[in-house]
Amino acid sequence: MRIAIINGPNLNLLGKRETDIYGNMSFEKYLDGLKIKYSEVEFSYYQSNVEGELINEIQRVGFEYDGIIINPGGYTHTSVALGDAIAAIKTPVIEVHISNVHTREDFRKLSHVSGKSAGSIFGLGLKGYELALLWFLDK
Repeated sequence: MRIAIINGPNLNLLGKRETDIYGNMSFEKYLDGLKIKYSEVEFSYYQSNVEGELINEIQRVGFEYDGIIINPGGYTHTSVALGDAIAAIKTPVIEVHISNVHTREDFRKLSHVSGKSAGSIFGLGLKGYELALLWFLDK
């Protein structure tokens, strides 16, 4: 099984930024643990702070991989283009957010990604990525 994980803006700072919300672990360290636990899965990982680069990556893997786990970060609430890119591909997508965006500022309650995704996971910390992976493995 081939799973692409795509993280959006500021997620390169996990473990350093707002640790009260996002925790103390870098995503790379978390991903290393997933790779060990799920050695039968081929992971690709991509992170960018640039909207167009995220769209390019969605298009690159969106016809080849078995699943995409995406955390679009702040682009969730502003990028119609990310939602359109997800709608245009064949690979199913699970949207993941580390924090519960529905308990935060009102503008975070809008997602241009949720309606184009197979499902969404909010507020379960980094564990949300593993839960998304389990959905793909069970599917």
